Amino acid sequence: MTKQILNPDTWVDRYSDYLFNYAVTRVNDAEIAKDLVQETFFAGLKSAKNFKGEAAERTWLISILKRKVIDHYRKINSQKAKAMVRITQNRDSENEGDFMEQQVADPDSLLENSEIENKELGLAIHECINKLPKKQALAFTLKTINGLSTEEVCKELNINPSNLWVIIHRARTVLMDCLNTNWFKI
Repeated sequence: MTKQILNPDTWVDRYSDYLFNYAVTRVNDAEIAKDLVQETFFAGLKSAKNFKGEAAERTWLISILKRKVIDHYRKINSQKAKAMVRITQNRDSENEGDFMEQQVADPDSLLENSEIENKELGLAIHECINKLPKKQALAFTLKTINGLSTEEVCKELNINPSNLWVIIHRARTVLMDCLNTNWFKI
């Protein structure tokens, strides 16, 4: 496969209509959809250095837009979001890289995305977790999904906090790659 390159100068002309149509069907509000597309382009510019060229430019932008839609519903549905997002991303703490908590849609929420998309994401997450080594899957599930404290997880797995964070970091890396392959594609 040929390595893809980004060409931000053409994004608006090439992808704005497609991204807008995608967003408006999920948020049912043209102004919000326009804002989400604009945020997508901005986020794409900010993270262009992270683009690996393994996906098409449009596919990469859609994956960013999907996250923006999820974030939108989290903001307006903060009570459910607080239950889902127990840890916020903070580069200066032990929680560095807690991206999964911020991207996973609540599968029981009828407001977030569509019911079909939530089920697909849930299935993709569980399939990806099942592919992890047993200890990584258990550590990730206990800490991130079940919301146990670091102390509780360490006691359960008989490991120290540093070891836990290494295990969880490795699990997140594999999970994100798996999700990018199995869900964030078009």
